[in-house]
Amino acid sequence: MKFSVFQVSRKGERQKNEDRMGYCYTRSSAVFILADGMGGHPEGEVAAQLALQAISVLFQKQAHPELPDVAQFLSEALLTAHRHILRYAMSRNALDSPRTTIVVAVLQAGRVSWTHCGDSRLYLVREGALLARSKDHSLLAQNLLHTAGANSPNRNVLFSCLGSPTKPVFRVAGPVTLHHADRIMLCSDGLWSNVSDDELVAELSNKPVNQAVPDLVEKALREGGATCDNVTCLALEWVLPDALAPSPDSISTDAISDDVFASTVQAGWPDAADDDFDDAAIERSIAEINAAIRRSAIKKV
Repeated sequence: MKFSVFQVSRKGERQKNEDRMGYCYTRSSAVFILADGMGGHPEGEVAAQLALQAISVLFQKQAHPELPDVAQFLSEALLTAHRHILRYAMSRNALDSPRTTIVVAVLQAGRVSWTHCGDSRLYLVREGALLARSKDHSLLAQNLLHTAGANSPNRNVLFSCLGSPTKPVFRVAGPVTLHHADRIMLCSDGLWSNVSDDELVAELSNKPVNQAVPDLVEKALREGGATCDNVTCLALEWVLPDALAPSPDSISTDAISDDVFASTVQAGWPDAADDDFDDAAIERSIAEINAAIRRSAIKKV
């Protein structure tokens, strides 16, 4: 595999940056992850980091050097991340669990597949055109608003994320066969809410990713102004095996051995892929959280 990759995360006007991103690869497979910890809930940055670490460990466990089933891996990855966020909350007797949105893409056999939960997005750009874009799990994006439509104050409310008491909503998209110079971008809502799709496509199409990514992030920060959210972007350019690498940021996995695993995700939680926290345990945990919330509400009254 050959790809050129670049990533940037900026805090914006929030008290802290709760976004996290990273990627892992072997000789024959690569996974790219971006998570946006949700404000309004405790420790959004922890939820985002836990999600990255859980998926990274799962990828290392399964990719030898290819994933046996990409679609199954993506589904398992989101559920594993979700479970470990809940486990973290329960281990601390939290009344509310940390939560995060997420988008995950896998490159393997010259194709890309992806999944997401919430409003962190994936864009696939080819020859100056938007080939594919993930669809937010918001009331407006899913046409779930019956009145007021785009003017509703609830239009951007998310109905799914990782770490909530309900099972995350997601589906696996792809695989899409990649062409030379295809661009794939993962980003948080701090980017796409301030930069139009047309501008995103133009930047990704006309510049190498190591220029397009920082330029897009800076533009989002300027447009967002005093209320700008955290802005995080990870983008890559696919390179055909017999083509020259397009930039110093390019990665070629051809020379590495089958047992090599590389990752930009910070190490930690080494048991993150051990799926002993089964569905029954999750349901018990959710019931305990909800019961604790009810008890707290009764005491306040």
